[in-house]
Amino acid sequence: MWKKSIQNGLMNGLKTTWTLGKIIFPVTLIVTLLQHSPILPWVIEQVSPLMVLLGLSGEAAIPLVLGNLLNLYAGIGAILSLELTVKEVFIIAVMLSFSHNLLIESGVALKSGVKLWVILTVRLGLAIISAVIINFVWQGGSEVAKYGLVPTNESVAEGFLEIFLAGIMKASTGVFQLAIIVIPLMIGIQILKDLQWLNIFSRWMAPVTRIFGMKENTSLTLTAGLIFGLAFGAGVLLQSIKEDGVSKKDATIAFIFLIACHAVIEDTLIFVPLGIPVLPLLLIRIVTAILLTFIVGNIWNKIAETERKGVTSY
Repeated sequence: MWKKSIQNGLMNGLKTTWTLGKIIFPVTLIVTLLQHSPILPWVIEQVSPLMVLLGLSGEAAIPLVLGNLLNLYAGIGAILSLELTVKEVFIIAVMLSFSHNLLIESGVALKSGVKLWVILTVRLGLAIISAVIINFVWQGGSEVAKYGLVPTNESVAEGFLEIFLAGIMKASTGVFQLAIIVIPLMIGIQILKDLQWLNIFSRWMAPVTRIFGMKENTSLTLTAGLIFGLAFGAGVLLQSIKEDGVSKKDATIAFIFLIACHAVIEDTLIFVPLGIPVLPLLLIRIVTAILLTFIVGNIWNKIAETERKGVTSY
């Protein structure tokens, strides 16, 4: 069984690396080329005033836009092409942890009955508020970030061929680092699937759902989202909502939690090559998810209880 699980996980890891590499490679290369064109400097100049409040330079808008419209890997591909400080990379990582892949993941939430305005308000709101707080609280991190195996630009490339080759090298290194993380991750996920540990984790989550004001049948939805994420675990999420009879109210509260804290293993590990402290990143997501969900869930239940009492009295 172990051999088959590892083989299937390896194949899934290679397929995932290929799929995501097709995003990271061209994005990294294109951004590298645009850096030496008049287009990117003009865009950066226009958005710079808006980025100051977030503690970011104008060019940091590039990974934010790509990460929100595409996914984390596109955002990381753009980061690899830029010379940013450790603080900037950390702020971008936190923001993208809350509000990446908006198109696909918002679509998943909509299919589950969650309102679009709730999704966008929570995701974008958390991203912006967290960036502003980190900018004012953290006074360090001014040193230039070193992206793991990606070499820093000690010399400026000149000429199209030299710039193009530098972009190819940077993009290839980024995909290689992705494979180092994704392949073992997919093998681990496959083993968890084959051992049927997902159901065990679901039972462990049952008490947590009650604390957040949700019914126990929401536990599988939370477990799937925490492990696989909103996009990768979409099938599990939608199936568990349908089969377990999760209400729209509980689905909304569950998605509010998962918006702040989903795919905790993958979304944390993929930031390791960027050279930022990932433990604070993980803690920020977990604490935010717990507090936000607890507040929303309990307020919602109190409102519903008040309405029930009003109807009964009437």
